[in-house]
Amino acid sequence: MLILFGIFFLLLILGSSISMSMFISSIVYMLVYGLPLEMIPQRLAAGVDSFTLLAVIFFMFAGNLMNSGGITKRIFSFADHLVGHFKGGLAHTNVLASVIFAGMSGSAIADAGGLGAIELKAMKDGGYDDDFSLAVTGASSLIGPVIPPSVPLVLYGVTASVSVGELFNAGLIPGVLMAIAMMVINYFISKKKDYPTRERAKFIEVLKCFKWAFWAILLVFIIRGGIALGIFTPTEAAIVAVVYGIILSFAYKSVTLKEFPKVVRSTMKVSVGVLFLIASSTLFSWILTYSGIPQIITEFLVSLSSNPFVSLLIISAILLFLGFFMDSTPVILIMTPILFPVITTLGIDPVWFGVIMILNVLVGLVTPPVGMVLFVLSSVSGVKIGKIAKAIVPYIIACFAVILLIIGYAYLLTLNPDLPKLY
Repeated sequence: MLILFGIFFLLLILGSSISMSMFISSIVYMLVYGLPLEMIPQRLAAGVDSFTLLAVIFFMFAGNLMNSGGITKRIFSFADHLVGHFKGGLAHTNVLASVIFAGMSGSAIADAGGLGAIELKAMKDGGYDDDFSLAVTGASSLIGPVIPPSVPLVLYGVTASVSVGELFNAGLIPGVLMAIAMMVINYFISKKKDYPTRERAKFIEVLKCFKWAFWAILLVFIIRGGIALGIFTPTEAAIVAVVYGIILSFAYKSVTLKEFPKVVRSTMKVSVGVLFLIASSTLFSWILTYSGIPQIITEFLVSLSSNPFVSLLIISAILLFLGFFMDSTPVILIMTPILFPVITTLGIDPVWFGVIMILNVLVGLVTPPVGMVLFVLSSVSGVKIGKIAKAIVPYIIACFAVILLIIGYAYLLTLNPDLPKLY
């Protein structure tokens, strides 16, 4: 453990990427203990040799197409016509638009980077303070990786060998709970600061906007309905989303043949980084298993408490702490092989544990010092990260409340397996 994790954290401190830190520390460990080096290419290849993993790439591609193809503008406009007249209307619109967009991309960064720019401009023009607008935008972007399709849930499912379809079904309830909690916070803050509201849209206006956004919104029902009815797998759903997004982008004339290669290159650039991270984490995880570290950690955590509820709270605290300093993807890839034996020993449902893990690591996206969503919002708006982080605290508390609810339900399910699993 000292060699493996010592080198890993030393490389991180020296400025190496997480993927390279895992890769190099794994190789050093193998050299020190005389493990066969031919396992390196075998483990790297095995890590990315997965049909399900293709869903990650294609959902990222779909998210880029939505942002480039003007589809996000139609989604935001439709959401505004539905809830814009309530107190804190544009803040509610922000959340509702993220819920709809979540059914297409499954990525918080795609939400914040694409839909976020539209939301921030609309809220600024509507008289909302910058810090509040940024806080709502950042918090609502967390809904994207929870409501299916979800890139983090796919990564967890592949790593833990858990059904991605069941994970997608389980993510729906927490995502809706997060949206409701955020809208409640929006209402009270908006009432306190007396933000303006728009007039209630007439039914004919809502209908016209729905027609304008219909083909974009239809994608949500195609993805969810197709998976739920067993028409296609999550990976096939991702490919359908890409094909549909390409057709819409050209139909709306918002992406030209000249611009399309840029979208492809952008997706490829991110995909290569993600795939190398997954490959490196597979080698790293194999060494963890070989060295017996998961068993050691399982015995330690079980010795602290054999109560599943207390253990889930301890694990959540660990994941939250790691999320403050690492991006969600490496935390999922590194910690899943370590923690999975623990939850298996305690009898915790692996599907709901996956949701709990994702909810915890996502909080790190909106907290310093490595909150990727905060960096995206700061670069888009020019507002300092500290100011955004302070304004987003009430929404983080709301996320904690949802996490506790899901932990409570997972605990009840452990005590009484006959309860409905809700996925």
